[in-house]
Amino acid sequence: MEKEITCIGCPMGCSITADIGKDGKINSLSGYSCGVGKKYAYGELTLPKRMVTSLVYVRGTNKPLPVKTSAPITKSKIPECLGAIRSVSVTAPVRVGDIIIKNVLGEDADIVATGEII
Repeated sequence: MEKEITCIGCPMGCSITADIGKDGKINSLSGYSCGVGKKYAYGELTLPKRMVTSLVYVRGTNKPLPVKTSAPITKSKIPECLGAIRSVSVTAPVRVGDIIIKNVLGEDADIVATGEII
């Protein structure tokens, strides 16, 4: 089976074609112009990851706190990650970079503040 993806590793936006066997393994890749594209395609086709952004409730105010993952997490875990974020609240003061949830879902990524509530 052939699958085509567009690389987002650099501005070139190479169209990469993957030949995927019945066992789900990648037999070959073509169309990438650099190692970044090859690495991106293997990651995207075998275990896709994404950054997650959301908002956290701040006790005592109507202003939400913007947060994000410190590193991409497994794409299939995004709904569970959003549930974990939804289940917490913080108290001011919170500064950019403060860890809100450490090692979310065992993904080796923290939920960190991207804004401040003083």
